Amino acid sequence: MKLLSIKECDIFQKKVFIRCDFNVPTDDFGNITDDRRIRSALATIKYCLDQKCAIILASHFGRPKAGVFSEEDSLAHVARRLHQLLKVDVILASDVVGEDAKTRAANLADGEILLLENLRFEAGETKNDPAFSAQLAALAEVYINDAFGVSHRAHASVAGITEHFDTAHKAAGFLLLKEIEFFDILLDNPVRPFVAIIGGSKVSGKLEALINLLPKVDKVLIGGGMAFTFLKAMGYDIGNSLVEDDLIPEAIKIMEEAKELGVKFYLPVDVVAAETFAPDAMSRLVSAQEIPHSWMGLDIGPATVRLYRQVLADVQTILWNGPMGVYEMERFARGSNKIAHFVADSYATTVVGGGDTADLVQRIGLDEEMSFISTGGGASLELLEGKVLPGVKPLMV
Repeated sequence: MKLLSIKECDIFQKKVFIRCDFNVPTDDFGNITDDRRIRSALATIKYCLDQKCAIILASHFGRPKAGVFSEEDSLAHVARRLHQLLKVDVILASDVVGEDAKTRAANLADGEILLLENLRFEAGETKNDPAFSAQLAALAEVYINDAFGVSHRAHASVAGITEHFDTAHKAAGFLLLKEIEFFDILLDNPVRPFVAIIGGSKVSGKLEALINLLPKVDKVLIGGGMAFTFLKAMGYDIGNSLVEDDLIPEAIKIMEEAKELGVKFYLPVDVVAAETFAPDAMSRLVSAQEIPHSWMGLDIGPATVRLYRQVLADVQTILWNGPMGVYEMERFARGSNKIAHFVADSYATTVVGGGDTADLVQRIGLDEEMSFISTGGGASLELLEGKVLPGVKPLMV
């Protein structure tokens, strides 16, 4: 099956509804701290401007209480940043499908941009309400999904709305196309050797992705809190480290399957352990087999970093999803930072998936060094699990 592309869609001088993902991080004063998701949507928006379209942009932001407008969850800051980046006026509607939005959408001229208010101000968005989907669809003639970050959600503006457009009037934007293309190549035809670096706090969050990846990769490097479930499964004393005891049988099964498939499966050989989960906690370097009884592992150690660097030396494709430790605390960020530098310096094709990993890479200024950074954590994870996303399926023929 093929994903419908915006380039194949007749959008010239049409009124186009573009679902974007402008759910960007902000500071305590409402200032945008990372506008990557906004910049990622610019290619599609500019293409529509070149086609003399009247453009209606829609996105969610945060988790507001449904049915209640709140200033702090307004998309006003997004409208301002879009104006700065596009050098074009961006009209912000005061509602989503109310009188203001309907009137402004109806009167929108070619080359003008209207941004609807936060979609999640409407209860019908997350419920995929058919009536709300129809109201959104009525605003435009063409639907474009460019919001990969929420395409794993069966929401009204992602899934329900597509039912109101035929195949000639709905398509994927450039960002969504790029995301799907990268993951398709990664999972179906990677240049080998292909290594997956999998981290994060829990095995449960990555279990299906790991199972789906095993037959496709040559090597797996495990880090983060999830490593301790595997280490305990091997009989190691992991102290007070994070562990999912109920998944130990699954961890054993994954390691056994890796062995059967000939996939090299690497676990940390040393860790930075601490007495408590705190940035100022007393810490020490210990073997992965000798974590003190009441201590917890919060980062991979230098021996593991050297081992992983050696493993990465000959690979041609790297998929990285999940940090190697508690990177938000400076004391336990070193392992993740070192791996990030190795990945960035590699000549391999490097794909970073997952919100935390993208945040880590951006924090240390290596985002431009990666081949591709996915804009969706949950969505990229579901692709790795082999699932078809609810926001992508209706755009395939």
